[in-house]
Amino acid sequence: MSVISHITLGTNDYERASAFYDAVLQPLGLTRVPKPPGKPPLYAKDDQMPFLYIYKPIDGRPATWGNGTHVAFKAETREAVDEFYVEALANGGADEGAPGLRDHFGPNYYAAYVRDPDGNKLQAVCYGESDS
Repeated sequence: MSVISHITLGTNDYERASAFYDAVLQPLGLTRVPKPPGKPPLYAKDDQMPFLYIYKPIDGRPATWGNGTHVAFKAETREAVDEFYVEALANGGADEGAPGLRDHFGPNYYAAYVRDPDGNKLQAVCYGESDS
């Protein structure tokens, strides 16, 4: 059981954010949970917690990113990390670290880092050995 209920990331544009997250999270097994029109996007794996919400800030000010913070998504395979990265760059994201081993975190720590179109830093990480 996860101790995390949900994570909320800010956006200034629901349409742009939805297109980005629909593509980027698919290789990781997360999909958008159906909601009534006009509701903020919500993503989950098998409709289970933890959830990822994409919201415009409630105070009405522009969404901004946190310096030194990021959300790491667990990938089942290194190929899924690669796909996450490719989809991020193809859908308005920015490179923060191409897919590869990060030996300083562990011998099988394979990760990629990106920024979403609003500047939120995201990571996909696979802890398993090579897919081949």
